[in-house]
Amino acid sequence: MTRPLIAGVELGGTKVFVLRARGTEIVERRLVPTTTPDATLGAVQQTLTRWYAEEALAALGIASFGPLRLDRNAHDFGRMLPTPKPGWSGADIFGALAGALPCPAAIDTDVNAAALAEARWGAGTQEQGRSDCLCYLTIGTGLGGGFALNGKTLHGAMHPELGHIAIRRAEGDDFPGACPFHGDCIEGLVSGPALAKRFGKPGDQIDADDPRWDHVAHDLAQLVSTILLMTAARQVLIGGGVGMGRANLLDRVRGKVLVQLNGYLPFVTPDTIAAILRTAELGDQAGPLGAVALALDALAERQG
Repeated sequence: MTRPLIAGVELGGTKVFVLRARGTEIVERRLVPTTTPDATLGAVQQTLTRWYAEEALAALGIASFGPLRLDRNAHDFGRMLPTPKPGWSGADIFGALAGALPCPAAIDTDVNAAALAEARWGAGTQEQGRSDCLCYLTIGTGLGGGFALNGKTLHGAMHPELGHIAIRRAEGDDFPGACPFHGDCIEGLVSGPALAKRFGKPGDQIDADDPRWDHVAHDLAQLVSTILLMTAARQVLIGGGVGMGRANLLDRVRGKVLVQLNGYLPFVTPDTIAAILRTAELGDQAGPLGAVALALDALAERQG
């Protein structure tokens, strides 16, 4: 039996991947630069309609940067909420893309979608079986976090905004932070722009022996500890971005999580921490496969 052809859109702040897939096998991928909403969404729409004319698409999944309105009962469902990205506040992401195709569609944040993909086909399928609660973090221009909970993504009034959690600062760290909204929230402390401001140079140029990395490790450990305490997530995955390419930083964060939790969570131990806090299994495919997961869910919902 031929698997249905589905489409996915991974909408990022600098580029968009438009793809079509049969099941989880991506058979074609197109790159569109992210410029203005009209130009970007228009180019994506043209690709989708051309593909649909060649062979009907069974469903569409949209994994987008945020913040997004995800309440289907809201008048602005599927639109971009106020964002510092020029011109994108209020952009009708869902309407522009789903409206172009006569098939079921779903939209979610890129990090929520990536968490869903990791839970189904990546790190969440390892160790003790499928994770019922998994968190996916990405650290770059900002800090985003998403959750896959019992096979679904997590959102309610909004979606998770982990980047703006306030954490307990390391003793002696007087860096004021770089977030225009909150100063020293976690995004304001460890994002790419924050590291450039803290160290006076881009993250990839910072000496690995610089003692200020200890503050960064402390701050990331505070975020991970908060996630584990609040959600009892089985895994917290780092999906690329700032600092995690450094061989010793993730180990330093793990060590600080153990110290900060001080044995309170019985499932977080020296023997388990490497499996709980780790890099994402799917790498740069987590985002595209997240869009695929959303499309497959939209199709399944339509089929009952």
